[in-house]
Amino acid sequence: MKLIFATNNNNKTIEIQSILGDEFELLSLKDIGFTEDIPEPYDTLEANALAKARHIYAINRCNCFADDTGLEIDALNGAPGVYSARYAGEQKRAEDNVNKVLKNLEGETNRKAQFRTVFALILNGEEFLFEGIVKGNISEKPTGEDGFGYDPIFIPEGFDLSFAEMSLGEKNKISHRARATHKLTHFLKNR
Repeated sequence: MKLIFATNNNNKTIEIQSILGDEFELLSLKDIGFTEDIPEPYDTLEANALAKARHIYAINRCNCFADDTGLEIDALNGAPGVYSARYAGEQKRAEDNVNKVLKNLEGETNRKAQFRTVFALILNGEEFLFEGIVKGNISEKPTGEDGFGYDPIFIPEGFDLSFAEMSLGEKNKISHRARATHKLTHFLKNR
């Protein structure tokens, strides 16, 4: 089955393709020649994911899905949440976002957080939502060279390593995106 993944984020495409395996051909926006950013104007992950999927479906009329992901930190009342990509500004620099989180958590003992991903799938015109959550804690400083975004400061529950210290294979066993992808894959295989 061929699916368009409505993202320009190559890291996300690689992660998801490695989970989907060979049964699905994943096309990124770049693969279909779509280079513009799709607006994320809404204040929920669900609404933003649906908006992106609807935008691509309206143009291509092909089965597609989109995601929106947020890092939700207890001590920051769920922030950065839906604004995770642009938490430190519209330039969307991961390093700036990480630094802002760490600054806002200075002196805070409650470091609990969760990553939450929502996928919006449009399959033959029907819409479906899938959610993946991984709980963890925010570290005192960034560690690791792999991953992207907030991975260097997110330590999943039950682990001593940040996502950025894990291999892609290790991360894909437990991550929020992996959990949402498994739900999506299960749905597609049993449809």
